[in-house]
Amino acid sequence: MSALKLPNGPKTHPWVQTYQWLTNPLEYMEACAKRYGDIFTLRIGPVFTPQVFISNPQAIQQIFTTDPKQLDSGEHAGIKSPLLGRQSLLALEGKPHQRQRKLLTPPLHGERMLAYGQLTRDITEQVISQWQVGESFSVLPSMQEISLEVILKAVFGLTDGPRYEKLKEVLLKILNPQQPFITAMMLVFPSLQRDLGSWSPWGKFLRLREQMDELIYAEIQERKQQPDPSRTDILSLMMAACDEEGQSMTDVELRDELITLLVAGHETTATSLAWAFYWIHHLPEVRAKLLQELDSLGENPDPNAILRLPYLSAVCSETLRLYPVAMLALNRLVKSSLEVMGYQLNPGTVIIPCIYLTHHREDLYPQSKQFKPERFLERQFTPFEYLPFGGGNRRCIGMAFALFEMKVVLATVLSRWQMELADSKPVQPARKGALLGPGGSVQMIVTGKREQNQAVQETSLV
Repeated sequence: MSALKLPNGPKTHPWVQTYQWLTNPLEYMEACAKRYGDIFTLRIGPVFTPQVFISNPQAIQQIFTTDPKQLDSGEHAGIKSPLLGRQSLLALEGKPHQRQRKLLTPPLHGERMLAYGQLTRDITEQVISQWQVGESFSVLPSMQEISLEVILKAVFGLTDGPRYEKLKEVLLKILNPQQPFITAMMLVFPSLQRDLGSWSPWGKFLRLREQMDELIYAEIQERKQQPDPSRTDILSLMMAACDEEGQSMTDVELRDELITLLVAGHETTATSLAWAFYWIHHLPEVRAKLLQELDSLGENPDPNAILRLPYLSAVCSETLRLYPVAMLALNRLVKSSLEVMGYQLNPGTVIIPCIYLTHHREDLYPQSKQFKPERFLERQFTPFEYLPFGGGNRRCIGMAFALFEMKVVLATVLSRWQMELADSKPVQPARKGALLGPGGSVQMIVTGKREQNQAVQETSLV
């Protein structure tokens, strides 16, 4: 083997590889893994440089623990977004990245995070109170509404009012474009980013971003002019945080991190919840076990108690394992020559830990296409075997917050309503922009309100 030889991979033209990756990513990755093994090379647009996909846990451990000076993510690794901005945690690297991560971590963990439990429950109850018994509805839009409200109130710290309503309206237009495929292509291929006026797709995006920025900067300025130390929302905590040199975050840094938390936490959490509701109601035994565990807490349980429920945790973990919303961990760029799995990778090579393929290794997850929460009760997986939030210095900073929100929403909905799937046809995964979500929509029917003592009857029927 040549010292600098890249791992094998498809020999088709890069545009063909890009088309297959964009249209059918799961089958394409699985076909490559079957043919080439745990490590293979693709050349996918817009950069077309060698991208080495890896699903070997030992190699992923090496990637996650290698010094960022030798291997790191960020803008140079291809993490660019005209929405997030260049001061986003995802785009930064080196010391600036470490600084931002230290400033952002505390509000999203521990006691501060738990303080948002009641808010999440209240928002969930408000949204699901609009459901009508006997009517079919799509779960995803309701979950999107909940996750957006949680972010606007817990993260942005906005209360109902003109700015809240306007920002919500603008964000919904940005996050749910009328032509999602065209928007996704524009974000992937910079050559398509041409402002041809307010009616052109890119022109519309730029004007919406301008409106969004005006609203966010106005909120930041108002907070600075009228400081309120009693506020506990994440924006207020971010504004109060200082680094080791006593420097607080700039307005641009605050804006970029707020949008990063929004984009990284809105659609991802909503999609994961839609998958969870599908599997819980697709498999009656899972639903029965979960209801029995939830009922053991009594009415209106403390959010902290919900967080610790073992079977609920296992259901969430299995949901994120089977069809992880993010199929790949963040790209890493090789900065100085690095040997991985016997290959000497040159500077400039992009390494991509593949979450989906790792989660479907039969040696780790037998019958990997089946939904089995018990896997996570019978065994503890390492962060290199189970990685729905990525890992290393790039692990999603909102992981604890997202899991907490997911558990509170599931517990609240399942305790209040009896539901069933509107269609027995299996739901298949499909690409939704950069994410993996349920194909079509998860259609459900509310069959009635639920009383706690029903759990015993429901369990006996399974």
